[in-house]
Amino acid sequence: MGDSEQKPTPENMTMMQAFEWYVPDDKKHWKRLHDQAAQLKATGVDNIWIPPGCKASSPSGNGYDIYDLYDLGEFDQKGSKGTKWGTKEELLALENKANEVGLGIYWDAVLNHKAAADHKERCEAQEVDEEDRNKTVSDPYEIDAWLGFDFPGRGDKYSEQKYHWYHFSGTDYNADNNKTAIYKILGDKTKGWAKSGDVDGEKGNYDYLMFADLDYSHPEVEADVMNWGMWLSKEITLKGIRFDAVKHFSEDFLRKFITTMDETHGEGWFFVGEFWKDSLDDMSRYLERMGKKFSLFDAPLVYNFSQMSKTENADLRKVFDNTLVATEPVNAVTLVMNHDTQPHQALEAPIEPFFKPLAYALILLRASGYPCLFYGDMYGIDPKGTSQSFPPSCGGVLPNLALARKLYAYGEQQDYFDYATCIGWVRLGTWDRKWGCAVVLSNAGPGEKRMWVGEMHAGEVWTDVLGWEKGEVKIGEDGFGVFTCPGVSLSVWVNKDAEGRDKFGKFDADIYKS
Repeated sequence: MGDSEQKPTPENMTMMQAFEWYVPDDKKHWKRLHDQAAQLKATGVDNIWIPPGCKASSPSGNGYDIYDLYDLGEFDQKGSKGTKWGTKEELLALENKANEVGLGIYWDAVLNHKAAADHKERCEAQEVDEEDRNKTVSDPYEIDAWLGFDFPGRGDKYSEQKYHWYHFSGTDYNADNNKTAIYKILGDKTKGWAKSGDVDGEKGNYDYLMFADLDYSHPEVEADVMNWGMWLSKEITLKGIRFDAVKHFSEDFLRKFITTMDETHGEGWFFVGEFWKDSLDDMSRYLERMGKKFSLFDAPLVYNFSQMSKTENADLRKVFDNTLVATEPVNAVTLVMNHDTQPHQALEAPIEPFFKPLAYALILLRASGYPCLFYGDMYGIDPKGTSQSFPPSCGGVLPNLALARKLYAYGEQQDYFDYATCIGWVRLGTWDRKWGCAVVLSNAGPGEKRMWVGEMHAGEVWTDVLGWEKGEVKIGEDGFGVFTCPGVSLSVWVNKDAEGRDKFGKFDADIYKS
């Protein structure tokens, strides 16, 4: 078959989480992302996961403390018109710019709960054991809880639905006695937690996470949130949705939601869930129940990265053992860091800084998985210079790794996982993306690999696109080259005359223009 009859090789896709926990509370984040859209697209980012854009419990709320799904920074509620990120007008300006440059937007949907109710309501409830939510630790009694949502600033615009105690399955505060506990709400329309199997079985039944927990067995809740999805997709051009806390709310509802979105707007939407758990079996079973129309973040891979970064001379050959990308590569979103693994909270899987470049190479330059970059690694964290302030990670070369993926990481992959502390692999390129690349990384001393890149590259001179390893490698007549990397580092070797080499080192990480 001639080249003219061959199908073009699709460009590698990369997403980026476009926020971090410490983004300044200055209402300018939508504007910042607007101004970064073209640069991100040129660097190899195809889709950005933006922060929760719905009104939070306060003007400083990051959006996981969600108050009103239908307020995208449009109404004067909870202390401001805009969200922490900006106004609806600024969000729409970001949308227009993203569409202009070909950058997709993924919405961060927080559908598990509501926060900052407008008034208290009395209802019957029972206290449950925090570690076993199926175990009650009190008799039923009446509590006075913050469970009434009227949305006075928005009124009935977009949705007439108001929320009352019977729309929730649980809460965490009783104003009668100022007691904080986990309360299972009881009543005619609410019988307690979601049915077994509809939420994760951790802690007996992991329906309750925080705030006022929505009850998706109530038809009004299901109808209103389904309506919100349809409304949102018409308000903003989206390419997909990231669902927060999917372990904690109804799988049945979520299946209906994504099926409806596909049927209404055509298939091709990308759906990914936050299922932060190190049980690969639980994750695989969840994907099976969701009909494989869904992806999950590869939490087990992050745990592997964490352990290897803290273990001297760790065996890099085992980095993909028991990971989602190894078992369900089509449904795995690979990552190194996100807002849940920042130092602001008890870190479940911290990764030592020296290991981050290696980890990013392992998700960006290989064939499997859909890699997700982290805003804090691209731009740094907390520009105000507090004790939690960090510069861009990977010595500033993460944009170069993303660009190497976009330009060169194509074709058959051949692994050289033959030494515990130094591994390598080659991407051989395709008929229309012919350059290919050779990657060597070490978590100990300087590394060296003799690897085959193909006789078609004989005589070519290759150099490290990162500039960390000096010198040149001339490819032999047999297609082999001897590729090296510095100690505790990596190198990405590409023909020095390859198309796009002049684009490296151009990324401006000063998003705050200090």
